[in-house]
Amino acid sequence: MARYIFRRLMSLIPVLLGVSVIVFFLVRLIPGSALQMYLGTQVEATPAQMEELKRIFGEDKPVPVLYVEWLGRLLHGDFGYSLRTGREVLPDILQRLPLSFELTILALAMSLLIGIPLGIAGAVKRNPVLDVLIRITGLLGLSLPQFWLASLMVIAFSGLKGFIPMGNYVPFFQAPLENLRMMLFPALAIGIGLAAVIMRYMRNSMLEVMQMDYIRTAEAKGLKRKVVIVRHALKNAILPVITVAGFNTGYLLGGAIVIEEVFALPGMGRLALYAIYQRDYSLIQGIVLIVATMFVLINLLTDLVYATIDPRIRLDVKKE
Repeated sequence: MARYIFRRLMSLIPVLLGVSVIVFFLVRLIPGSALQMYLGTQVEATPAQMEELKRIFGEDKPVPVLYVEWLGRLLHGDFGYSLRTGREVLPDILQRLPLSFELTILALAMSLLIGIPLGIAGAVKRNPVLDVLIRITGLLGLSLPQFWLASLMVIAFSGLKGFIPMGNYVPFFQAPLENLRMMLFPALAIGIGLAAVIMRYMRNSMLEVMQMDYIRTAEAKGLKRKVVIVRHALKNAILPVITVAGFNTGYLLGGAIVIEEVFALPGMGRLALYAIYQRDYSLIQGIVLIVATMFVLINLLTDLVYATIDPRIRLDVKKE
């Protein structure tokens, strides 16, 4: 197991290297530059001043040279400095990361709490009406864009003063109930799509498992149906759901970018949007690298959880 984890962590290096190349060159394809944003349209500068400003904003060298220099600093833990604020990039990102991480975890928890019970009910209950309702709910959850649903929530509850607290974020450990009340609707807006996916996978997997011989044997022994479902069927039916949930957790983190702006949450996603607006290259690159790192680590954690639940996969991991 330790060797497997080490190999997966080593595979993180080429992935992050590729991400760094892509993001470094792509952000510079955005129309305009940080220097143009800084000067605006009304400021005039002498040629000497322009050369100095280009040096400060990193526009005095070819892009490949700038990438090599940035990568060298990155290997020493230096993510660079913000072109707009002059502060180090990494502390600003780490300050916003807990909010985005909490929002992602809450969205995942909601998607599991909604998707798994509905999926089980759709497979176990022999009720055509309930099955149709669950299918329609799943299609709606897959079809509704996150930003549209979030905007609709804000509009729908804007008349109720204080129903959706916005603008004054309270950390969880400072005021847990107030924090959860503030994060409830953003997490629901992000997690509703994954809940629909989990529900469909859970239903299909449960239907397949319920046809297995060991389920019929357990029922023939006189075990209660609830015991058969929870102890025998659910443990095997939930394996595909774990894979889907783990794989999509990284996308939940990416979905927080727009949702944080809609609900005025000062998280890493909102910071990324402002960095894009202002062409703050160092900040954009740092955020993307950290999100990519978390994405790969979440996938590794998903594989480990999968191996813990399924003994067959655990043996394959030990062989590696």
